[in-house]
Amino acid sequence: MTEAENRPHVIRYAKGKRPQFYETPGMDAAMSMIMVLASEVSVLRDRLDSAERVAKAGGLDLAAGIEKLELDQDALEAREAARQDFMTRLFHVQLKDADEAAQAQTDDAFKATIHEIAQQ
Repeated sequence: MTEAENRPHVIRYAKGKRPQFYETPGMDAAMSMIMVLASEVSVLRDRLDSAERVAKAGGLDLAAGIEKLELDQDALEAREAARQDFMTRLFHVQLKDADEAAQAQTDDAFKATIHEIAQQ
């Protein structure tokens, strides 16, 4: 069972305002995404290096094997689940912002906005 399969399906967000480091709108979110990507690339490089070393020690032509590989449905579904988990981590800040915006949109707030616009 993978780490992603052990995680609860509840999305939790830290309460309160996030610190901002950049004046340009969206730059903090972009940097967060860049750091997630950098972390993923680093892990992938380490794992690929490990796989190549293990294959070489066992006398395997890993590159040729990868080119010939045909995945079954279970493998395709496992890859998609991992991809979705990655995207959730990558877009964490945007998902949090969307969740906060959705919670802030109440019927009373909508009516107040309409009333405010009508007053102008």
